[in-house]
Amino acid sequence: MKILIIQQRYGIGDMVIFLPYIHAISNKFNKPITLLAKESSKAKDILAEDKHVDEIITLSEDKDGLGGLFKLSSEIRKRKFDKVFIFNSSLRYNVVAKLAGIKSIHQYPLFRSKDNIVHSAKIFTENVVNEVVSTEPNLKIISKKKDYDKNIKHICLGISASGLTKRWDIKNYIKLSKELTKNRKCKFYLAAGKNDIDLIKEFKNSDVGKNCESFEKLGIRETLQIIKNCDCYIGSDTGFAHIAVGLGIKALTLFMDSPVMAYGKYSSRMTVVEPEGEKNSTTHDTLGKDKISFKEVLYKANEILN
Repeated sequence: MKILIIQQRYGIGDMVIFLPYIHAISNKFNKPITLLAKESSKAKDILAEDKHVDEIITLSEDKDGLGGLFKLSSEIRKRKFDKVFIFNSSLRYNVVAKLAGIKSIHQYPLFRSKDNIVHSAKIFTENVVNEVVSTEPNLKIISKKKDYDKNIKHICLGISASGLTKRWDIKNYIKLSKELTKNRKCKFYLAAGKNDIDLIKEFKNSDVGKNCESFEKLGIRETLQIIKNCDCYIGSDTGFAHIAVGLGIKALTLFMDSPVMAYGKYSSRMTVVEPEGEKNSTTHDTLGKDKISFKEVLYKANEILN
């Protein structure tokens, strides 16, 4: 039996959040699955060592539009899938599956406009496997041996974000790092890329800069190995926060302008900080980056590290 799963969301965090449901379907049929996903989800890096997935088909731009619909269905037809599980309400993917000759099509109700990413996936999957599915993701990697000093707290700092409205000021991270090093030895790993070089330089040129490394020259698979050995993640709601949770690391995640109920409540490993005045209510357009309480972040960071 050949099984296809379609998960078309853009983000790395989305990919991590869907792991429990991919694993549950694979376990139900005792078969590794093929995954259709966007390149931006970094599925090929994240799932490279996951035995539940045997192939990833990249949902590239040339498979968009009317012409892309036929191109995509043709590519899928070649693989002769028996079943497909579509984690969205799009008529497009339903049509693609039918054109590809897949007989058994399972999908969210068509044309549904509102969707809580976790609740919808959980309910859908539980109806398939006929058992309760945990929302805790398990990101499977083979750890490469490297000595990390156990007398030092290794902290991944998510100083970047997908937009300025989701980014805590770099000066706050520097101040936080200074406070955390008052009572313990720390090493900081800056989860940021080439586009964040100014932020990285400012941190490295600060009083705590000598105790840090950055990710700007590393690929996702290299960063997985580092995050796996960290004591915690502190930073914005980015893919790195969800990667940390998937690797079993506690994450203190700052929600300033993204939906906390969808992305901040699915794992017991994630602790959230919202803007002052918000309580399980932060969403897109909250624009609360200047209302994040430094005292609250410091308090919760110390709780995790202690």
